[in-house]
Amino acid sequence: MKIKHNAVVRFHYRLRDEATGDELENSHGDEPNTYMHGRKTIVPGLETAMTAKEVGDTFSVTLSPEEGFGVRHEGQQQRVPLKHLMGQAQNNKKKPKVGDIVSVNTNSGPRQATVTKVGKFNVDLDANHPLAGKTLTFDIEVVEVREATQEELDHGHSHGPGGHQH
Repeated sequence: MKIKHNAVVRFHYRLRDEATGDELENSHGDEPNTYMHGRKTIVPGLETAMTAKEVGDTFSVTLSPEEGFGVRHEGQQQRVPLKHLMGQAQNNKKKPKVGDIVSVNTNSGPRQATVTKVGKFNVDLDANHPLAGKTLTFDIEVVEVREATQEELDHGHSHGPGGHQH
């Protein structure tokens, strides 16, 4: 079966920064990523490159920032009271460090931000996606393609192995 709209796809990937050659992420040795094609749940350029691929296909695709995680926007820095970040998760009860990725509640829901400065009472954050502005290369291995179940279609996303996953 070829990857098409509403197909559920499982794939492994390696993600590299094209400018430096550094590997940023790697799904090998873990469960493959699962998504429903055509639902805009992965970066646009990667979803386009996945169209019509089949199980067993391996390929590389290099994405510009516009096709990947977007361009960096100046003015996305924000100062937030430290108390809003402390204890976000049960295991995160200590002060964040520069470079940490944190979740911040916004008017349009939770959003990831990178800590750029930590003060006594406030934290400076960069709300650009951590990979924004980078040209990225994905090395892909398609490991499964199947029709979405009715439940997945009703929910608008894939459920992965073993059932419901959010």
